[in-house]
Amino acid sequence: MLRVVLAEDAVLLRAGLVELLTRSGHEVIAAVGDADALADAVDGDRPDIVITDVRMPPGFHDEGLKAALSLRLRHDRLPVLVLSQYVATAYATQLLSGGGDGTGGLGYLLKDRVGEVSEFLDALTRVAAGQTVIDPEVVRVLLLQQSADRPLGRLTPREREVLALMAEGLNNQAIAQRLVITEASVVKHSSNIFMKLELDPTEGNRRVLAVLAHLRENAGR
Repeated sequence: MLRVVLAEDAVLLRAGLVELLTRSGHEVIAAVGDADALADAVDGDRPDIVITDVRMPPGFHDEGLKAALSLRLRHDRLPVLVLSQYVATAYATQLLSGGGDGTGGLGYLLKDRVGEVSEFLDALTRVAAGQTVIDPEVVRVLLLQQSADRPLGRLTPREREVLALMAEGLNNQAIAQRLVITEASVVKHSSNIFMKLELDPTEGNRRVLAVLAHLRENAGR
């Protein structure tokens, strides 16, 4: 069971998420509709994870995201799962770059692309456990922003596929199954990726964060 603080300004969606989380065995300790109430709820009783929309009152710009980043600075390793209506790379890169020491779980999902309830609940559990879960469409857009003269332009098409799956938080076995290749091939592609990007091939979530940090750095150029 996870103790959840939910921030969503759409009343019907908020009620639906509360029902879904409760029926799945989690405890929603607060369900709020604006960024200030989100901050108050977390400061008052720190949850296991925060689920928040990006756009919230009063400005309906990025209040939910800013609140999440501020909370991660105040509450070390606070897992945050952000829900967005569409791909906004500026929001994604802000989330990946800001808040805490970089070890708390992070998630960025597109609402309309969550095809199964089980996918959402799996992402929730993984983020709460400290993993990084990024919607593959967000990763795809970030990758497409890279031009050939930047480090990501050195990667082969297969290496870019492997990198995108790494950024989703998949391990070597899962990547191999997704691409229908051997784990040995994944290891080889991964080694090439880290060599070309000059990244430390650290296993686990820190490896994913290193990849995403590189995407973040180049996305703003």
